[in-house]
Amino acid sequence: MRTLLVLLEKEFRQFVRNAFMPKMVIVFPLLVMLVIPWVATMDVKHVGVSIVDNDHSEVSRRIIQKIKSSDYFSLKGVTESYEEAFDWLETEGVDVILTIPKDFELAMTGHSAKRIGIDVNGTNALKGGLGSQYMIQVVRQAFTELQQEQGSIVPAEMFTVRNLYNPTFNYQHFMVPALMIILLILICGFLPGLNLVGEKEFGTIEQINVTPVSRFLFTLAKLIPYWIIGFVVITLAMLLAWWVYGLTPAGSLVSIYLAALFFILTMSGLGITIANRSSTMQQTMFVMFFFIMIFVLMSGLLTPIESMPTWAQVITYILPPRYFVEVMRAVYLKGASLVELWPQYVALVGFAGLFNAIAALTYKKQS
Repeated sequence: MRTLLVLLEKEFRQFVRNAFMPKMVIVFPLLVMLVIPWVATMDVKHVGVSIVDNDHSEVSRRIIQKIKSSDYFSLKGVTESYEEAFDWLETEGVDVILTIPKDFELAMTGHSAKRIGIDVNGTNALKGGLGSQYMIQVVRQAFTELQQEQGSIVPAEMFTVRNLYNPTFNYQHFMVPALMIILLILICGFLPGLNLVGEKEFGTIEQINVTPVSRFLFTLAKLIPYWIIGFVVITLAMLLAWWVYGLTPAGSLVSIYLAALFFILTMSGLGITIANRSSTMQQTMFVMFFFIMIFVLMSGLLTPIESMPTWAQVITYILPPRYFVEVMRAVYLKGASLVELWPQYVALVGFAGLFNAIAALTYKKQS
């Protein structure tokens, strides 16, 4: 324990004396959280849809067929129960629930005020917003075809749209949790690796190699300071999200910090593993940049996974940020609990154990 404390003191002294790293830990989160949510945009495809058909008419069948044939939608199921459709929204990746009320076709001919209901999953603000607009366009196309074929009258107001979890469809509420994850990837992945390779380049690691310090203690001493920094960063990011955007978690902070713990362990272990196999900072930076690009583009941070090709969706299952982003958005926007998200936590625990074990095993002391 004494050896570990001495090593930790050395790590913190190096960190504080560095002219760049302490400033980066503070300034970088500020810039990311205050700038990117205002400028980031994206496009989506394959919006998940469940249909509640209480009419069973020619109109409802025509609408279902139009949705099936549309490239914008992925029909998850048709049911008569709204509760079942809502369960699909919770568990099957449904983004939009379309509800066709009973006797809707008859109401059209009688000029009634019955409307089709569209409930949108607002946890992904952009995907849900575009999904509802796509849905309205497709249904209107179905009505236009019927009008041309049968001379039906299309009601001027036929939709009732309700946004779930993110009622105002504020895109920043979707982006901010993703930015917190990107911050942890950069700070808890990059900095430990650069710190270790820096010691290699300056030759100071040779002083450790000739001591009886075990590779486990050495690796642990390298990681603990950045675990602490990671918690400081995510706390700062959550405070900024509350202060600037008015965004607070709908669920428990414990759920967020527990997932953050496992994710910080994962990313720091990955950074040390890469550094153990690198000789220079440039090598470490290039390899880390490769992983970061994959994480950002393929883990659902910025681009919905459902919009990717099937082969790419399969790859996302081996990417740790996929599971953390699911936790963050579910807790922040839906108020999900630990019990509901246990598969994601199990995956993060597995990644944390794997990467840190590899980090300890790949560090080799030189004689």
